[in-house]
Amino acid sequence: MGAAAENDRAWVSKALCRGKDPDALFVRGAKQREATVICRRCPVMRECGAEALDNRVEFGVWGGMTERQRRALLKKNPEVASWTEYFDKRNAASFGQQLAPPLKARG
Repeated sequence: MGAAAENDRAWVSKALCRGKDPDALFVRGAKQREATVICRRCPVMRECGAEALDNRVEFGVWGGMTERQRRALLKKNPEVASWTEYFDKRNAASFGQQLAPPLKARG
């Protein structure tokens, strides 16, 4: 791995899940919600999510996103070549907004 690639993955050492059992993150169904709790407090949630989206990772919870959420984002935004750039352009705060369920209007 070259120096540039190593720098691109430097975020991994800051991930809250770094020391966790991988079986806790690669789960199905309702257990995925439990796994995303770790991500919500993670300082590198955006980097992790962008990596999973860029590499079309199909399994596990990455960057607070389930497999289904990542597939939906990829389908909705097929033109995105770099998810890091996509989130950078929209600022870091928009990453969490991408994951949050829409607010229902009160009437």
